[in-house]
Amino acid sequence: MTAYNAPIRDMRFTLNHVVGLPQVASLPGFEEVTPDLADTVLEEAGKLARDVLAPLNWVGDQEGATLENGSVRTATGFKDAYWKYVDGGWNAVPFDPEFGGQGLPWTLALPIQEMWTSANMSFALCPMLNQGAVELLQAHGSAQQKQTYLEKLISGEWAGTMNLTEPQAGSDVGAVRTKAVPGENGTWLITGQKIFITYGEHDFTDNIVHLVLARTPTAPAGIKGISLFVVPKFLVNEDGSLGARNDLRCAGLEHKMGIHASPTAVMAYGDHGGAIGYLVGEENRGIEYMFTMMNNARLGVGLQGVAIAERAYQQALDYAKGRIQSRALTGKDPNPVAIIKHPDVRRMLLSMKSQIEAARALVYYTAAALDNAHRHNDADARRKAAALNDLLTPITKAWSTDLGVELTSLGVQIHGGMGFIEETGAAQHYRDARIAPIYEGTNGIQANDLVFRKVLRDGGAAAGELIAEMKEIAAAASAGAGDDLATMGANLSAALQALEQATAWVVQTGKADPTAVASGAVNYLRLFGVTIGGFLTAKAMLAAQEQLMQPGADAAFLDAKMITGRFYADQILPTTAGLLQPILAGHRSVMALAEDQF
Repeated sequence: MTAYNAPIRDMRFTLNHVVGLPQVASLPGFEEVTPDLADTVLEEAGKLARDVLAPLNWVGDQEGATLENGSVRTATGFKDAYWKYVDGGWNAVPFDPEFGGQGLPWTLALPIQEMWTSANMSFALCPMLNQGAVELLQAHGSAQQKQTYLEKLISGEWAGTMNLTEPQAGSDVGAVRTKAVPGENGTWLITGQKIFITYGEHDFTDNIVHLVLARTPTAPAGIKGISLFVVPKFLVNEDGSLGARNDLRCAGLEHKMGIHASPTAVMAYGDHGGAIGYLVGEENRGIEYMFTMMNNARLGVGLQGVAIAERAYQQALDYAKGRIQSRALTGKDPNPVAIIKHPDVRRMLLSMKSQIEAARALVYYTAAALDNAHRHNDADARRKAAALNDLLTPITKAWSTDLGVELTSLGVQIHGGMGFIEETGAAQHYRDARIAPIYEGTNGIQANDLVFRKVLRDGGAAAGELIAEMKEIAAAASAGAGDDLATMGANLSAALQALEQATAWVVQTGKADPTAVASGAVNYLRLFGVTIGGFLTAKAMLAAQEQLMQPGADAAFLDAKMITGRFYADQILPTTAGLLQPILAGHRSVMALAEDQF
C-alpha cells in the first residue's frame, strides 16, 4: 500500500475559491480563523494523517479488533495513535470553547476529518461517532448532562457512540424493543440488545458514553414512542471520577467485509436487572434528538466516500506511473511505457480525480451552510442556510458514498490483476468504502428523505433557490473565455434543465402518487448530485481562470483545474440526460412485477 499525502493544495483551493471559507471566517465567533491559521491547521493535520494514522491502515485491516473476556483489544498501534490525536487537541476542533473546544468552523473541521479518514477509515470512525454525540448533548442535553460528559467527550478522554439498530428492526427505527423503566433518583433501567454499534467497546478510553434509543412503559407504538438515554459504560461520581461498571457489555464483534479495525459491537444492556440510563430531554422525543447526531454522522459518512476515493486515487496514480506495460499507441518506439500513457487508464484516473474534487466541494459546501445556519448575523440568512443544509445532507451522504464505491472500484481496475491481490492494498479501499452507502441510513433511505422530507415538504422552494444560484454560475461559465468554460456552461445548463423538470415532477406527483416518486428517488438524488458537482466544478474553473490572468500564477496547477473541470463537463454532466426518463417513468415497471414473478 502506498503512502498517503493529504491533498492540502486542492483542499485549500476548494475552501478559499469554491465554498467560501473567507466568508465563513467572517461569521461571529470565527474571527480568529485567518488564512495563516487555516493553513497551519491543515499542514499539521496532514502530518498526523501521513506519519501516524496512514501506516496503521494495512495493519488494522489484517489484524482487526478482537474480543477477549468481554474486553475489546484494538489493532496494534491504534490506541497509541488515538492518544497522539487527542494530545494534539484534534478531537476538540469544532466544539464549544465553554467545554474545552476550539470553536473552529465545520468548514475547516471537515477537511481535517477527511485526512483522518483517507489515512485510516477504521480509526476515523471513533472520532466521527464521538463528534455526533457531542453535537447531540450540546443541543438537547440537560445542564447536568453537559457538565458531566461534554468536557471529556470533547477532549477525547472519553468516547461516545450511537445505539439505534436492533436485530429485528434494521433501518426501521420505530420497531426497536429495548426497554427503559423508571429507576431510583430519576434514573432509568435499560434492557435490550443493540447491533452494529461502531466502537461500542474498545480500549482507547476509560469510559464510553452510549446514547441509546429505548421505549418507556407508557410509550405509544412506532417511531413516536422512542426516548433517548445516556448510558455510560462506567457511572460517573459527583466529583467527575469513574464509579461502578454499568450493567452493559459487548456480546460480540461482527466479522465484516471491510473496516476490520473498527470494532462493530453487539451490545447487551441489562443482563443483571438493567443498565442505568439518564433521559435526554423529554420522553418520546428520542428520534427528534437522535437526528441531530444522525445528520452530523451523515455529513461525516458522505465525507468518507470522498476520503476513501482520494486514498484509492493516490494509490492508483502511483501504480499507473510505475507500471510499465505495452507500447504507446502512437510513435514508432516499440518499448513498453507506463500505463498512465494509455488513454483508457487516463480516462479512469480523470474520472476519479474530477468526481473526487466535485464531491469534496459538495461536502465542504454543505459544512459552510451548516456554519452559516448556526452563526450568521441575519435571521433570514440563517434560515436559508439551514434549509440549504437540510437539502444537501442526504445528497452529500448518498452521492458521495456511491462515488466512493465506484471510484475505489476504478482504482482496483487501474491496477489490473494486481488490484485483485490483497497485498497491493487497492482491494482494501474498495472493501472499506462499501459500508458507507449502507450505514447512517441506506442511500435509498437518503433518496426518500430528499424527495419526501426536503423537496415535497417545502414545495421545492429550497431546491428552486439552489437551482437559481446554479443557473447564474452556468451563465457565468458560458460567458467566460475559452472553450472549456463554454462547454461547462452549456452542459451544466442542460443538466439544470433536467433537474428542474424532475423537481417539478416530484412536487406535482409526490402527494398523489408517492410510490411513483419513491421509485425514481435514487435516480433523482443522483441527478441532483451530478448537477451540484457540475455547479461547484464550474465555480472552481471560473476561479482558476481568474487566477491564471494574475502575474505569478501557478499555471500548471490552475491548468489542471481547467482540464479536470472540462473532463467533468464532457464525461460526467452528460450522464444526467439518461437519468431523467427513469425518474419520470421508471415506476411503471418497478411496481408492475408481482412478488412471485421475481
